Amino acid sequence: MRHSRPGPRATAAVCAVLLAGAAGCAGHEPGHPTARRTGPASPEPSAAAGADSAPRRFTLVASGDVLPHDPIIHRAQLDAGGRGYDFRPMLAGIGPVVSGADVALCHMETVYGENGHYTGYPSFKSPPEIATALAHTGYDSCSTASNHSLDDGAAGVRRTLDALDRVGVEHAGSARTPEEADRPAWLRAGGAKVAHLAYTYGTNDVPLPERQPWAVDLIEEQQIIDDSRAARSAGADVVVVSLHWGTEWQTEPDRQQLDLGRSLTASTTGARPDIDLILGTHAHVPQAYEKVNGTWIVYGMGDQIAGDMINHRGEQDARGNQGTLARFTFSPPAAPGARWEVTKAEYIPQWMDTAAGRVVNLPEVMRREGARADHIAAEKAITDAVLSRGAARDGLTMGR
Repeated sequence: MRHSRPGPRATAAVCAVLLAGAAGCAGHEPGHPTARRTGPASPEPSAAAGADSAPRRFTLVASGDVLPHDPIIHRAQLDAGGRGYDFRPMLAGIGPVVSGADVALCHMETVYGENGHYTGYPSFKSPPEIATALAHTGYDSCSTASNHSLDDGAAGVRRTLDALDRVGVEHAGSARTPEEADRPAWLRAGGAKVAHLAYTYGTNDVPLPERQPWAVDLIEEQQIIDDSRAARSAGADVVVVSLHWGTEWQTEPDRQQLDLGRSLTASTTGARPDIDLILGTHAHVPQAYEKVNGTWIVYGMGDQIAGDMINHRGEQDARGNQGTLARFTFSPPAAPGARWEVTKAEYIPQWMDTAAGRVVNLPEVMRREGARADHIAAEKAITDAVLSRGAARDGLTMGR
C-alpha cells in the first residue's frame, strides 16, 4: 500500500484505511497462481539496443519506484504549461547520471491511464507522458511488475507497455501476450548481452486477468532461477533481476528478502552464477546494499518519484522521498565461460524535493551549491541505510 499526503478533508479517511490494511501490505502475498513458463527466452537483443564488438567495461545504473501521486501529476501539468504533462524537468537533476550509463534501468510502478483520466493513490493511473520523460532522461528498460500492476486490469498493462514501446524503452515484469511473458528485456552494453527480468510479491489481492495468468510475473524462487537459466542459455552475458519485495517502511531487509536473496545468488549452472545482480524496490525507504555469494543485491532503492509520503502511523515520513541510484561497472570475463565481474560498485543518494517537484542528486547539488541542513540529513540517512550490512567492506562507495 502506497500513498501520498492527501488534502485535509481526506486525511482521516486515508489514515483509517492505512491502519486497517497495514498488515496486508508487507511480505509475500499468497493466493496468486504463478504461470509456469515453457518457452525459451528471446535469443537476440532488440535492434534498438545497438551492437558492440570487442567486450569492454560497461556501467549499469538503476533507480527506485516511479510513483506519481496526485500532486506529482499536478506538478507535471504545471511544467507543461497546462498543455498535457511534462515529467522531464522533474527528472532533469539525475539526467547526467542516467544518460551517462551504458545501461539504465528504472522501476515503473504504476500503469498508465488514458484520455485525461489519471489518478494517484490508491488505484494509480498515470499520464503516459511519463514514458517520454523516462526515455528523455536516458532509461533503456523499466521493470513493470509491482503491487500496482493491475490497478486498471489488463487494459492498464497494455497501455503502459504500448507507451514504453512508442518511446523505445524496453520493459520486463508484465506482458500483453504469453510470448512476451516468455522473454526478458534484452539490452546490449560493452559487447555484452544483458537480460532484464522482473517480478513482484503480489498485486494487492487483485486477481490476475482471466485467461492471462502470464500478465504479471510473480515472485517464485524456482521460476526466477528457471527464467535466469533460460536467458543465459539464450545468450545472456549478464542477467539482472528486479524484485518488488520487502516490508514497507522497514529500512532493514526482511526475512523473505534475506532468504530469497541468499538462495538466488547461490544458484549456479556449472561454476557460473545464474544471476549477476538483484535490484529491489517497494519498501518506500532506502535499504542496504550487500554482496551475497559474490553477487550484489540492492535490497531497496527507495522511491525516486513520489509525493509527500505518509507511513503506516499516519505520519509524513521523509524517508519516503529518499532513494539511491545504483551504479555498477561490469568488466569482461577473465576467461572464456566465466562471469562478467562487478569491478566497481557505487550508490548515489537522491531526494525527491516535493516542494519544487524535482529529483535531486544530493552529492552533486551539495558540491555545486553548498550543503543545506536538509540535504545533509537526507544524505546521512540514506548512507546509514545503504551501508548497514557492511557493503563498504566489499568496496561500495558513494558516487555523484
